[in-house]
Amino acid sequence: MLILLDIDGVMIPATSWKAPQIMDDGFPEFSSRAVNSLQRILNETEASIVLTTSHKFKYSLKEWKTIFITRGISNFSIKKINNRKNYFDRKQEVLDWINKKEITSGYVIIDDDKSLNSLPLNIKRKFTQTSPLVGLNEERANFAISILKDF
Repeated sequence: MLILLDIDGVMIPATSWKAPQIMDDGFPEFSSRAVNSLQRILNETEASIVLTTSHKFKYSLKEWKTIFITRGISNFSIKKINNRKNYFDRKQEVLDWINKKEITSGYVIIDDDKSLNSLPLNIKRKFTQTSPLVGLNEERANFAISILKDF
């Protein structure tokens, strides 16, 4: 099982009224609510994380693993969409990756990007949209778990 995971607006809620807290590794702190929610998804489904975030190529997989561990996520494997094309459209990037990998089930997309609402219906059913101001929460985690367990 796979979690196609965005970071901004999912693990790091958008707060225009204050700057995000930057940790010693130079990357922003994740919200505790998002950490607890993601850990619950991982614990209940044993899914792997696949990074779709625009930050995905700023760090190696080893560095990403450390970033997640430092922020309280444990017992997970992590990958990233292996596509260095300059995508300006998250929907197209995700769609191309899913089609290239020929993935039809066993995944969930967790993102705040509204463009994903126009994915083909068979893929959109695997999408849970977070509010960018809230990020990943218990409600979205419950929905993600139901998607992963329903394949």
